[in-house]
Amino acid sequence: MESIVQDIKNGNIERFKMVYQQYHAKLYFYVLKCTHSAYLSEETVQLSFILLWERREKLSTSYNISAQLFRIAKSVMTDLLRKQQVRNRHTACMVQEQPDWHMETDITIKEELQQVYNSIEQLSPIRKNVFKLSRFEGLPHKEIARQLSISPKTVENHILRAVRQLKDSLLVVLILLIRHLL
Repeated sequence: MESIVQDIKNGNIERFKMVYQQYHAKLYFYVLKCTHSAYLSEETVQLSFILLWERREKLSTSYNISAQLFRIAKSVMTDLLRKQQVRNRHTACMVQEQPDWHMETDITIKEELQQVYNSIEQLSPIRKNVFKLSRFEGLPHKEIARQLSISPKTVENHILRAVRQLKDSLLVVLILLIRHLL
């Protein structure tokens, strides 16, 4: 067990792939059991493996890879659930206030949404395509990979980087929208 962790710490991609194949389904069903959401399960698993690889130097040889991977997944799942709760609260608040909105507010929201779409359109062509297939059409990473003849890992990386790129521009849009509503 210690050698698996050490191999991954040393950047052994084959050992990482082996761990991915061995734990992907187990991790997915663990998260699905906790969240009852296929979307959250898929996101949690993908982000967990990305974090495992990105932070491999920090892995501890005192614990087996399974314990560390499930700990990462639990943290990611908790974070995603927390973000979903915040989103749900904001959505509920906006829906309650919607009848009181004036036409000017509706126009502002349309303008802000247009800025979001513009931000998406500024992504590189492949990243934009992968992001749209994932977020707008709801396709799983494996299906996107199959359609575009790329690996699922490449799909994961494109989505992760697209989300990071969009986060900054969307934060500005959200702040402007909130200021306008207040």
